[in-house]
Amino acid sequence: MHPPDADEARRRRARRTAGRTILLSWALCSFLPGCLEAQWVSRPGEGWADVSVYHLDTREAFGFDGRLGDFFAEGHAVSTSAFLTLAGGLVPGVDGWIQLPYHRLRYDDARADRLRSGIGDTKLFLRVAPLHFLGSELPLAIRGGVKFGVGDFAVDSEVIPLGDGQTDWELIGEVGHSFWPAELYVGGWAGYRWREPNEAAQRDYGDEAFYLAQIGGRLGRIGVQLTVEGMASVTTPVIEGIPLRTAQRSLHQVMPRLSYAAGPGAWSLGLRVPLRGENLPGGTSLVVGYFTRWSLARGRRRCLQDGGGADP
Repeated sequence: MHPPDADEARRRRARRTAGRTILLSWALCSFLPGCLEAQWVSRPGEGWADVSVYHLDTREAFGFDGRLGDFFAEGHAVSTSAFLTLAGGLVPGVDGWIQLPYHRLRYDDARADRLRSGIGDTKLFLRVAPLHFLGSELPLAIRGGVKFGVGDFAVDSEVIPLGDGQTDWELIGEVGHSFWPAELYVGGWAGYRWREPNEAAQRDYGDEAFYLAQIGGRLGRIGVQLTVEGMASVTTPVIEGIPLRTAQRSLHQVMPRLSYAAGPGAWSLGLRVPLRGENLPGGTSLVVGYFTRWSLARGRRRCLQDGGGADP
């Protein structure tokens, strides 16, 4: 058992470093393809690509009690994170995803100004549509994934980490429905994230549950989407050997988004507005993205039309 003064010292140290660590946590909560049309499992030789950029400039954060207040020591967080997500069908009823992030994270307070830029943790997913093998087209899917600790994690309280320094495992259930010929759709997912501990930093972040629900439609080139998403700790984090319920985190937010079809895909512009949370930044973030589909079959047809030598 740790003496009370040691426990309190750890809590104070966690509070001082909270702004720098939750800035990355906010960025890692930003995974969302630009269009829920990605809900439908891709056929072999087809897929989609999405680039989304999230920008947040805030001096506020949700405390452990859910109250929104200023960062400790006059903190000011500015985060810009770009996510490139690529997906493609592997075999009928199965597709795969990869997500590559890049972060520019800044956190200033009364003690110092800090800035880090670089590649973040990479995610890989494999998704299966089990009803496909029963002859059903209902877009029900099971997605499993892993997040690798690629981003730099320095065990230094004065350095903003670009990654969590550990591995996550995720299992997600997805469902959706299209009201075609009306260009309306609904869908969502719910999942569980198993988080391995960061041994070097003596941190076990605790497992998390998360969800997303979206409704969208299109009229001509213009699309409208409304998304509600959230995540929350399920198990108690352990910091330097001490279970701390006050270190649990959650974030629930709503995101209205407009899109405009251009070229082979569509641009999108949205706002991500937090509704409530714990131990994560507050403030509204701006989201800009581009979503497009790709098909090897279309590429081969185009090559033949242009006089190329591709196989039919």
